[in-house]
Amino acid sequence: MYKVMAVDDSPTVLASIRLALERRGYGLYTYHRAEEALKQLNSERADLVITDLNMPGMDGITFIKQVRANADYRFIPIVMLTTESQQAKKEEARKAGATAWITKPFTPDQLEMVLKKLLR
Repeated sequence: MYKVMAVDDSPTVLASIRLALERRGYGLYTYHRAEEALKQLNSERADLVITDLNMPGMDGITFIKQVRANADYRFIPIVMLTTESQQAKKEEARKAGATAWITKPFTPDQLEMVLKKLLR
């Protein structure tokens, strides 16, 4: 079973991710703040990370850079899940280490399709 770490300040989005992934057999760790998730990186090993872009405190770009600085997470897939669709933001996320980009709102099938591609 793949383990996914999801970080989003919206409880509704985290609930949607949980609903989409748990019924498809994924394990899930959810966090409302990037700082919380970073503290748990080594104790709750994930195969893939999903993060929002705009969050209070640490934003998603900074979070991705911090995750990539951890040797154990240098090569795992990171998906940016956000309402932003600007090409400049996508490029900034890619340079920080994001592997994929999903624009909200998303469907469970969209999310699973991206995860299946990344977790081969």
